[in-house]
Amino acid sequence: MSLSGLDLNLMVLIVLLACGVLSHNSAITIAAAVLIIFRMTPLQVYFPYLQDYALHIGIIVLTIGVLTPIASGRIAGDAILKSFFSWKSVLAILVGVAVAWLGGRGVKLMTNQPNIVAGLLIGTVAGVALLRGVPVGPLIAAGILSLVIGYS
Repeated sequence: MSLSGLDLNLMVLIVLLACGVLSHNSAITIAAAVLIIFRMTPLQVYFPYLQDYALHIGIIVLTIGVLTPIASGRIAGDAILKSFFSWKSVLAILVGVAVAWLGGRGVKLMTNQPNIVAGLLIGTVAGVALLRGVPVGPLIAAGILSLVIGYS
């Protein structure tokens, strides 16, 4: 997309890069820098693969990060069993189930209504850059949005 010869998509990525640098958020900085490199080099031919697989690969990497303390023994097996008897841990399990369900709804909404993706991304980037959030928000945000707009 261009306006008077300007590449608006590249400009958005540069603004995101600047937001990442200014807010000291390495996730946004690295993501924007990698995408700028892809956009400005012959690597741009791989955008369809990034669009099709990056989210899934990211979820796998995130899940590995979450499960690593269990696999490494940092969280002992008996602590996992005891979590079923603490009200805080039971509540954490219920919240985890709800968030996973919202994330699933979010993936469906983002896939079937791509016109809302830009708004979700702007909100997520703002939350990451300004509020020191973590960029896992688009899926959950889309899940919450699906409840608000009545999308199933």
